[in-house]
Amino acid sequence: MQAGAYLLALLLVLLFVLLAGPAMAQTAPASTLQAGSCKAQILHVDAARASALNPQLPAPSEGWEPVTLPDLWTQRWPAHDGAVWYRIAWQRSCASPQPGLDTESTAPPEPIALGIDGISVAGAVYVNHDLLWSDASLVEPLSRSWNVPRWWLLPESLLQPGVNTIWVYAVGHRALSPGLGQLRLGSPQEVAQVQAGKQWRQRTVYFVNAVLCAMAGVLFFSIWLLQRKARTYGWFALMALCWMLYLSTYLAGSQWPWPDSLTRARFSLVALLGYVLSVCIFTFRFGAQKLPWVERFLWLLAFVGAAVTCLVPAEHARQGFSLVWQGATAVFLVNGLQFQVHAWFPRKRPRNLAHILLACIWLLLTLVALNNLYSVLDRWQVARDWAALSGVLVIGLLMLLLGGQLVRQMHEVRRFNRELKVGVESARSELAQALQREHVQALENAKLQERMALAHDLHDGLGGALVRSMALVEQADETISSARVLSLLKSMRDDLNQLIDYGSSAGASVPDTPVQWAAPLRHRITRILDEIGVQTHWSIAAQWQGSVEEGKRPNALQCLLLTRLVEEALSNVIKHSHASKVRVEYSQPRPNQLLVRVEDDGVGFDVQAVQRAGQSVGMRSMAARAERLGASFSVQSSPAGTMVTAVLQLGAGLPAAAPGAAAR
Repeated sequence: MQAGAYLLALLLVLLFVLLAGPAMAQTAPASTLQAGSCKAQILHVDAARASALNPQLPAPSEGWEPVTLPDLWTQRWPAHDGAVWYRIAWQRSCASPQPGLDTESTAPPEPIALGIDGISVAGAVYVNHDLLWSDASLVEPLSRSWNVPRWWLLPESLLQPGVNTIWVYAVGHRALSPGLGQLRLGSPQEVAQVQAGKQWRQRTVYFVNAVLCAMAGVLFFSIWLLQRKARTYGWFALMALCWMLYLSTYLAGSQWPWPDSLTRARFSLVALLGYVLSVCIFTFRFGAQKLPWVERFLWLLAFVGAAVTCLVPAEHARQGFSLVWQGATAVFLVNGLQFQVHAWFPRKRPRNLAHILLACIWLLLTLVALNNLYSVLDRWQVARDWAALSGVLVIGLLMLLLGGQLVRQMHEVRRFNRELKVGVESARSELAQALQREHVQALENAKLQERMALAHDLHDGLGGALVRSMALVEQADETISSARVLSLLKSMRDDLNQLIDYGSSAGASVPDTPVQWAAPLRHRITRILDEIGVQTHWSIAAQWQGSVEEGKRPNALQCLLLTRLVEEALSNVIKHSHASKVRVEYSQPRPNQLLVRVEDDGVGFDVQAVQRAGQSVGMRSMAARAERLGASFSVQSSPAGTMVTAVLQLGAGLPAAAPGAAAR
């Protein structure tokens, strides 16, 4: 509650500053002020209806009635619409000269100044029969002088001994409470001092209010655009902008951009309805009040009020405007009172400091609105009462309140960001630890995969060479010479070197032609098969049908794996088939398809029985390589021979595999 006490103290300080400013410097409502040794004394004030819109003297000769300033002629002539003449008779009342003084040497009387708080809506001022001042436009669109205090120095050349007359011509629509404001005569210093206070109260305060509203509207509308869910700021911005538009009634010096004063009055009243509606919905959003039916009713009232304001005929505009104005004030009062209950006596929740502060602000405005209800027809009082002072105070306090709320939200966001940062760092640390564990596990898996790959390669490469050498020795008719044994050992050495080379061939280039690709394997296998009496036929495409990028030739890893697959198939022919003929095919049935096939005329075997037994390392090795390639693999065998076929779709690349799988 300490922050609330500070805010209330600030409210009182601002209110004191406003009351103690130039507005309170001189509040004397007297019609006559001391002017040197003579006093300008007003004898009587009369008013008469003008028969036509003619600001030129002479004034009407009859129909004069005594009035008291400030005056609204609709209280006396409700149906009169147009213009009224005011006649102010006054004279200097000088003190008698002291005995012994020469009356001829007495100094001339000091100048007399005239001050008027406003003429509604526009008018002209005459001294005796001479024009002193006139509004720029005395016909529609009228100039606006009703809230503009002015003062003039009365030229001595226009004054006459004894009684003088000030004529004021006032013109305005009867719906706009036309008339004449307070008038004073006195010394220039005194009148200027009083009029300066009036200028502050009637113009400067409203100007400051409008500037604050414009700043608040633009600022909080921008905040709302950045945070669309923060609708409280949006409604406050709309409230401030509507109040600024309504304040144009007090500040505008002309009817622009409206064609006449009545249309401007309609616009100002619609702006007031928008302000009251925005105040209510802003209150609901700020106080977290969920009143959907009340909001719909308020929208309906605002629509009806705007329709009445815009459509009421000119002859009934005074009554229609008064009804809408009082209705808007009543809605404002009800909203302020209901929020007092909501803030001070909450249900099922503790009191909220922000709600209490807003309730205090609304209580201030509620008291001002209650005062305005008693002076709804007195435009002079409305323009100069507490509303003029409280408007600046309230808009400033609301900006402070919402600004404080925004600052709290920003602090909460920063706190959340700090907590989020700590949480992210913790999660990052845990993730790093998990990744470290995964990395260690991946290394172990890679080692295992490399061992398996090495086993496959030793089986397919060096193992095949050993099998071929053993078969050659077993099937030889005579003892093999040392040179022949040395040749076999060199062949196995070459196979081992090829195994090492293939292990690091991930970045190797693709052979330029299929013939170059098959050449090393063809050279080694054909020599061995020839030695054991097996005829071989190689059917190899002369050229690739395109590039790797076009998906019309295999990449280096695919070449390696297919070579291993063909080599394993030929090793099985040597070990198990007892064949006399072998046919090897490398072809591209389609541009994006590669086919390799090994076919023999051996004794064959039961494919399904071997697969169920799971004891053939060669079969499993070929099938695993085809799977890693993403190729289709088939084995067909009968007593007439065996055919191993692998078909690879080019351009698809290798499927995802464990580390080291590509090198197997």
